[in-house]
Amino acid sequence: MAGEIKKRSEIDEQFQWCLEDMYETDELWEEEYRKLVSLADAMKDLDGNLGKDSGNLLRYFEQYDEMTYYVNRLVVYANERFHQDTTVAKYQAMAAKADNALMIFSSATAFASPEILKIPEDVLKGFLENEPKLAAYERALSEQLRKKEHVLSAAEEALLANANELKSAPSNIFEMFNNADIKFPSIRDVEGNRLAVTHGTFGQLLENSERSVRKAAYESLYGSFKQWGNTLATTYTSHLRGEKYFAKSRRYHSTRAMHLDDGNIPESVYDQLIETVHRNLPKMHEYVSLRKRILDVEELHTYDLYVPIVENSEKRYTFEEAKELVLKAVEPMGEEYVKIMREGFENRWIDVYENTNKRSGAYSWAAYGTHPYVLLNFNGTLDSVFTLAHEMGHAIHSYYSNRTQPITYSDYLIFVAEVASTCNENLLMQYLLMTTADVKERRYLINHYLEGFRATVFRQCLFAEFEKIVHEKIWNDEALTLTELNEIYGQLIEQYYGPDLTIDDETRHEWMRIPHFYTSFYVYQYATGYSAATAFAKLILEGGQEAATRYIHHFLCGGCSKDPIELLREAGVDLSTPQPVESALKVFGDYLQLFKKELK
Repeated sequence: MAGEIKKRSEIDEQFQWCLEDMYETDELWEEEYRKLVSLADAMKDLDGNLGKDSGNLLRYFEQYDEMTYYVNRLVVYANERFHQDTTVAKYQAMAAKADNALMIFSSATAFASPEILKIPEDVLKGFLENEPKLAAYERALSEQLRKKEHVLSAAEEALLANANELKSAPSNIFEMFNNADIKFPSIRDVEGNRLAVTHGTFGQLLENSERSVRKAAYESLYGSFKQWGNTLATTYTSHLRGEKYFAKSRRYHSTRAMHLDDGNIPESVYDQLIETVHRNLPKMHEYVSLRKRILDVEELHTYDLYVPIVENSEKRYTFEEAKELVLKAVEPMGEEYVKIMREGFENRWIDVYENTNKRSGAYSWAAYGTHPYVLLNFNGTLDSVFTLAHEMGHAIHSYYSNRTQPITYSDYLIFVAEVASTCNENLLMQYLLMTTADVKERRYLINHYLEGFRATVFRQCLFAEFEKIVHEKIWNDEALTLTELNEIYGQLIEQYYGPDLTIDDETRHEWMRIPHFYTSFYVYQYATGYSAATAFAKLILEGGQEAATRYIHHFLCGGCSKDPIELLREAGVDLSTPQPVESALKVFGDYLQLFKKELK
């Protein structure tokens, strides 16, 4: 897609998503907004009355589902209209109004959970026996009851709710500092040209073939963070203490236990991930050693970890070619899966090309009752082909979940959100490796996989272990200073990357710039999700249609009808054991050996 970026009006309609499938006109959106407001107002009649009889409880759940249906549609449509051209004032306002719809929904239903938990269990049991329609909500009720011991009195809950703004302060401070205040000195390339160092350019600069540029960019960014070390250490430890306060208040035995409880994830899953990765660190060390040898450097530094070690494939793909590649790659999923994907390709589920003022990046977003939508900024590179496979994995996961489950259980949890998308990427990788005869492309593909695995499994596991250590120290009232944070992080870098990486002082400060650390115990899910996806792809390629059907029926169709661990287990991958992570790490090792063979 060379040349100037086109205006939206210049993009052929066939490459634009058809949002009219959700609302034929914007006026219909406004009409549903009014319906939501009306339903929210009607909820007031149920406040204080849920425990009086089964009819009131059923009415609450049914109205909640109806409100969920409307609010999801309102939010998805408004934001997708806004994202296709962010300068259109009408859709800026509509997106803001959709945010208001979310607040209306949240406010109208806030009374229910504490009220339901006050209903004696024998009374709830009687409600379920007397009203057969409540059976549809038995899991929703059991999920609330499961957390009953961590729900406080109304007065205490009000105090915690009022403290939420204070709890989010460290994250807000970091976000403002990181996005608005911190600035990095510019650097010069080998020809003396000045290069700006920003969050946006930093990744590109680390891929620069000139080592002096990479080193200067690294020192510019991390040197700037180092100057604010005490402030950032205090900001982060304040976040850790806030998390501890809420976990203790809710009677959890640790901050981690509180966060994993949302998806009913056993803490052993977290520990097994770290333990399994530890056993396989020699593979990571071997890869780092290979990178050092290929770059032919006396010392390998952290700023050398991102520069390409094989020549980039210059092959370009049209969108038609990309679609056919992805369709061929997912054929092991079976005819129905391919048919659904083709339907998405042919019926304008996808907004394909970049246009002026379009939102960057890519995503899939679905509202119950309408097919999913995918936003791309397709540019013809191999990466954009993988992005198509990835986002269509999300889309078809939503398609199956929404088609199979009632709205109550249609949303899959974040713990499994990246499994279907990454499984598609694995299938595409396998297909391309089997069909390409170009040596340069094979090398690029294998290295693409190794780098993705390093960043998603090894690096995110390192982050997860860092979180585990620092949260435990705060929980146990141990001091945690800037020096100690740097030391903990530096030791983990040494452990994960091995003896062939020279650790610079700047590297020990890397923890300072990771925004995910302010969303506690989130990053481990990247590693578990990637591992599960790798295991599923292997099962499907080796087990054929039976394995694919099991994956589709038990996982893609499952929504949140069961705990995510149980859905994965029934589909063939048991993350309560080390086996899926072990299997994924074996695949990494196999690709590493194949890469070394290709380089000979």
